[in-house]
Amino acid sequence: MEGFYEEGRLRELTGLEEQYESSKFEFAVIYGRRRVGKTSIISEFIGRGDKKAIRYIATESADAVNREDFSKKVFSVYPEYSSLKIFPAWETAFDYIAKQAKGERLILVIDEYPYIAKEYPPISSELQRIIDTVLKDTKIMLVLCGSSMSFMEKQVLAYQSPLYGRRTSQYLIKALDYYSSAEFFGNAGYEDKLLAYAVTGGIPLYLSLISDAETVAEGIDRQFFSAKGFLYEEPKNLLKQELREPALYNGIITAIAGGATKLNEIAGRVKELDSTVAKDIKNLIELDIVKKKASMFADTERAGRYSIKDGMYRFWHRFIPRSLDLIADGRKNIFRDTDPSMISDFMGHAFEDICEQYLRRMNVRDRLPFLFNKIGKWWGGDPRTKEETEIDIIAVNDNKAILGECKWTNKKAGTEVYQRIKEKTAAVPQLIDRDVYYYLFSRSGFTETLRREAEGDGKLKLVNLNDLFDPSISVHSII
Repeated sequence: MEGFYEEGRLRELTGLEEQYESSKFEFAVIYGRRRVGKTSIISEFIGRGDKKAIRYIATESADAVNREDFSKKVFSVYPEYSSLKIFPAWETAFDYIAKQAKGERLILVIDEYPYIAKEYPPISSELQRIIDTVLKDTKIMLVLCGSSMSFMEKQVLAYQSPLYGRRTSQYLIKALDYYSSAEFFGNAGYEDKLLAYAVTGGIPLYLSLISDAETVAEGIDRQFFSAKGFLYEEPKNLLKQELREPALYNGIITAIAGGATKLNEIAGRVKELDSTVAKDIKNLIELDIVKKKASMFADTERAGRYSIKDGMYRFWHRFIPRSLDLIADGRKNIFRDTDPSMISDFMGHAFEDICEQYLRRMNVRDRLPFLFNKIGKWWGGDPRTKEETEIDIIAVNDNKAILGECKWTNKKAGTEVYQRIKEKTAAVPQLIDRDVYYYLFSRSGFTETLRREAEGDGKLKLVNLNDLFDPSISVHSII
């Protein structure tokens, strides 16, 4: 796909443009995991209109190297003292920029700011002083951007940071949801669009790579199931950039992807102490790779379940290790020849996330029977059957609830699906005094009998793939 994926980034672009139009000092902080599209957002923002900008992308280099490269960027815009070649200090550079700008609107972007701060820790304190004494009276729009989530949150945004209280906005850039991801695959069918989202986790770079092929399946084979593919070793490469000992982390991710959801189960599979695994899982959560969620209405998160949050990691660890020999032998069409039941099982879990995203979009647009303030899953014992049971989605407010059932099968959902989810309601004591609505999601649609029942039942809503891509729930509908 050529061009910018506007549907999923319109809020950020709109916010940055509003700050730019203020004509006063602004300080925006942009952060998010690697490959999520932060740099593309900045490029699009600067490129829209005639904006004057100094933009520097830092590297993992010595401080003097970064300062010299930054100096070159500055002198390319303001060359008056370019004979200096390199500013003797960061403060000197910022002071020079402020004086040269002379009241004009200038965007100053420092991308991958954590790389600079790692080599020169005083820079945040120096930047704070220059903001308070010089920049606050200019029309400069300062943008700090970083991929190290923990650094940006603790060293730029947190109370203990010298820069605390100076920012005028912050943007946590998240992966695109299923609806925005589909923008990369304009002519593909809905199932293929959802498959592409599921295997990439909504990361723009990965979506773009997959979309370069004739079909989504071909793109997956080319990028994941080939030793030359960009995504063939992507999880390992990312972990090496973020963590010192990636081997154990890979084992933990593999264990969770394979169905281990509790700490003792994960520790047992990787043959490590619970305490060691707990510490590493915390790091994976900070990297947005793993998540821990408790059952809806649970009093504590201690009994929560771990799962893979990042779709690309989830897909990679499910399918690539078992295919390594075939990939090494140069086998073609590995994904396209994979047992459809395995792909369907993988998509079943992803479909639950997709349906939750749909309800979130509907909630923001006030298109549901009520406005919910919490959404998640529920699992627990059914007092009638004495067995463990689950509800795919529960969305609630103080006195109402939506229960969702998500079916990614080749069979149309019928009245038995509706009956089953209504029966599950009795297993959840917190639903007794709530007004309950039911949303059934189905890949293959619904039987005529269930459709007729839904027509006369105000508590039942049927959602098919066409509904998931209703134009009225686009980002444009609320911006």
